[in-house]
Amino acid sequence: MSAEPRINDRIRVPEVRLVGPSGEQVGIVPLAKALELAQEYDLDLVEVAANARPPVCKLMDYGKFKYESAMKAREARKNQAHTVIKEMKLRPKIDPHDYDTKKGHVVRFLKQGDKVKITIMFRGREQSRPELGYRLLQRLAEDVQDLGFIESNPKQDGRNMIMVLGPHKKKTEAMAEARQAQEARKADAKAHPGRSQNVAESEESEESTDAEAPAEAPAEAEAQAEAPADV
Repeated sequence: MSAEPRINDRIRVPEVRLVGPSGEQVGIVPLAKALELAQEYDLDLVEVAANARPPVCKLMDYGKFKYESAMKAREARKNQAHTVIKEMKLRPKIDPHDYDTKKGHVVRFLKQGDKVKITIMFRGREQSRPELGYRLLQRLAEDVQDLGFIESNPKQDGRNMIMVLGPHKKKTEAMAEARQAQEARKADAKAHPGRSQNVAESEESEESTDAEAPAEAPAEAEAQAEAPADV
């Protein structure tokens, strides 16, 4: 059945409880009288409570009402916070530069209000040294403790060790701050037109960086840096 309310001639009851255009209570009136008032005000008679006895109807501009309702629903969806879990993969013997790079991504994700799943991947003889992965995860958690907390403690999952970090900042707060920052950048660009191109390029660069985590180093290069696997 349609979710649309009955309006005007589609209302088939002998009488209705009528509400005026400004929300005032008119009272129980015959349907014909309610339709007459709707024509007089150049409005629609809309059934707003069909299960009431008698049904409640209101005088309104139904087209305008539908448009405003659609805009409110659209704004609500826009501001809705979706839980997002980003993933970052590390190796137990990661070099300092790669660690700093990936930590930077974790920091960015947490600032955006997203959760981060950290996966330590063990290969070969590394599987006999799970403490290496555990220490690395603890180190990372301590490095970002101002932005996030350990939501799921490190646990072994086959050849991997997994930990989940949760953000201190709620997603809705991060979204609001991001919108404010974007509006501030736009206002600054209008005030200083010469900077607008640089701002756009900077934002585009950040978006492309956030879109995906850095790729893992090729397996051949990693194999050269590690001890050979068990035969």
